[in-house]
Order: sequence, then structure tokens, then C-alpha cells
Amino acid sequence: MAPASSRRPGHSSTSTARTSVTADEKGGAGPIGAARKIIHGWALLGGCVLLAVVAMNMISVIGGVVWKPFPGDFEMTEVGVAIAAFSFLPYCQLTYSNVTADIFTSRASPRTIAFLTAIASIVALLFSLLLCWRMFDGMLDQKEYGYTTAILQFPHWMAFIPFLISLALLAIAALITFGENAAVLIGNKSDD
Repeated sequence: MAPASSRRPGHSSTSTARTSVTADEKGGAGPIGAARKIIHGWALLGGCVLLAVVAMNMISVIGGVVWKPFPGDFEMTEVGVAIAAFSFLPYCQLTYSNVTADIFTSRASPRTIAFLTAIASIVALLFSLLLCWRMFDGMLDQKEYGYTTAILQFPHWMAFIPFLISLALLAIAALITFGENAAVLIGNKSDD
């Protein structure tokens, strides 16, 4: 897998050492810049959730040896890891950090790569909208039925809220990456 900088639209794999940074790469201004900052913050929040899960598991293991284990630690691990994983999806889309098969595109032109990446952005957008729709219905069902975890009695439907936020941010990230690649395709962004 190539570094993210070589897969960005308008950037060839040989131009990773650049002298100028665009406003878009600094975070940008306007709604796209705000969306980028929110997506970055959401991923950082997901990382904090993952660190909290690790800390909770450490406390539970130490507590099991010394005192008493943390009750329901596996339930909170399941929820926390799922929330963290979903929170990373928009960031991976936005930074072109998804897994790619570079063997097929290693000799392709930047426009060809931009075309393929634009298609991937559309797929990510459709995927996020489909999942958002189905998970919203699932959340309503979980709430209506009153499902909870066995030990902590944590309502299942509450875990769906960060999933839905992540999927909405994934849709926004897919729109941003589609726009970047469309700019390369129509020639508004030059290859460095």
C-alpha cells in the first residue's frame, strides 16, 4: 500500500516532497474546512474511546488479580471498540487511508487514479447512506424493544447514536473526496 500522500488527487507518487501547502491541506476555510476539522476531531475522540477501553480492561485484569474484576467489562469493550472503529471510517476516507490495491494503479496516470478514486468515493457515499438508513431503523427497533446488555443494563439503542454520526461524517468525507477527484478530472487541480 502506498503512502496516503501518493494517492491524493493531483499528487504523483514522486512528488511527496512539496514546497507549498494549499489552504485545503491546512484544514481549509468555509464548510469544507469545518467538515475536515470535525472529522479529525471525531477520529481523535474515537481514539480516546479506544484508550478508555484499554484502560478499563487493564483495571479489570488487575482488579481480577488483586480485588474484584470490573463487572461488564466485555460489554463495554464490545461497544467501545465498535464506536472507535466507526469513528475512524470518515477520517480514513478523508485522508485516502483506506486499503487499496496499488499494484493495479502503480503505473496509472493521476487522472486515471482520480477517476478510480472518484468511483470509490461514490461507493463510500452510497455505503454510508445505506448503512445510515438501516442503522437508524435498527436503533428505533432496539429502543422500542428495550434491549439492554446483560450485566450493565446499558440500552443497545444508545450505542447506535455514535455509529450514525460516524456514518453521516463518512458521507460528508466521501463528498469531499469526490469533489477533490472531480477537480483533478476536469483539470481544475494540477498535478505537482
